[in-house]
Amino acid sequence: MIRNIINNKVMLLMVLPGALWFLFFSYLPMVGTVIAFKEYRYSRDGFWASIINSKWVGWDNFKFLFTTNDAYVITRNTLLYNAVFILLGLVLSVAMAIVLAEIANKKLAKVYQTGMFLPYFLSWVVVGYFAFSFLSSESGVLNQILSYFGAEPINWYSEKKYWPVILVLVYLWKALGYNSVVYLAAIMGIDKSLYEAAMIDGAGKFQQIKNITLPLLSPIITIMTLLAIGKIFYADFGLFYQVPRNSGTLYSVTNVIDTYVYQGLKSTGEIGMSTAAGLYQSVVGFVLVITSNYIVRKFNKDSALF
Repeated sequence: MIRNIINNKVMLLMVLPGALWFLFFSYLPMVGTVIAFKEYRYSRDGFWASIINSKWVGWDNFKFLFTTNDAYVITRNTLLYNAVFILLGLVLSVAMAIVLAEIANKKLAKVYQTGMFLPYFLSWVVVGYFAFSFLSSESGVLNQILSYFGAEPINWYSEKKYWPVILVLVYLWKALGYNSVVYLAAIMGIDKSLYEAAMIDGAGKFQQIKNITLPLLSPIITIMTLLAIGKIFYADFGLFYQVPRNSGTLYSVTNVIDTYVYQGLKSTGEIGMSTAAGLYQSVVGFVLVITSNYIVRKFNKDSALF
């Protein structure tokens, strides 16, 4: 073992920063999950003394999520929105990557790619103000267009029926360019001789995409989907809090687990409840990844994560 370490010391040194990052920011904090089972109270003696001295309450903190009247709504919203994000995000990201790969002018393709990649770096606060500039009941662009055509302005931040579509569109606008980069990189790695052979055999572009590009992309599509399923109980807090501007009338269609926990923490100050919610999301995500990976292995071992 020591000989292997010496022989691979350069590689191990390269891995060391990432390993330390995971150790300090992912594994060591797991000790704090015990707060989910305690009525956490801060002690002047320090963080660890606070955990030790806090009262053990067992599963009481989890009742915050499961016994409330909003439990069904926040769970439904979280799951359905993420399911739509995964499905539409996958299809559109792959389609965008294929389109960018087929652009003959590579300089122009880079311009398009940069333009679609840019929204990912914008804060949700900024995106929320962008959305407000379109949806404002008084000076919003959409209401001005409606008024121009003689239609009645809409109070967008009070009408629930529009927001499932608005949130999906805003998410796709922000995330699509970033998600397509992974698939674009995979397409760039496909052997060009496969396309040349297909062209000699008389295959058109759509036949090449169907018989070469998509089959060779299937492993990375499967892996990315499995990773996304692991986060299906996590909602993008910025999207659901900043874009609807925390409007109470929209809670039935915009309230998700993350925003609900934040509002509960802000009103009650119970850290144990928020920790319980985070632990619940992590455990369910872990089970979903294991289950999904097991199903994938039954059909194609090469496409599974492990």
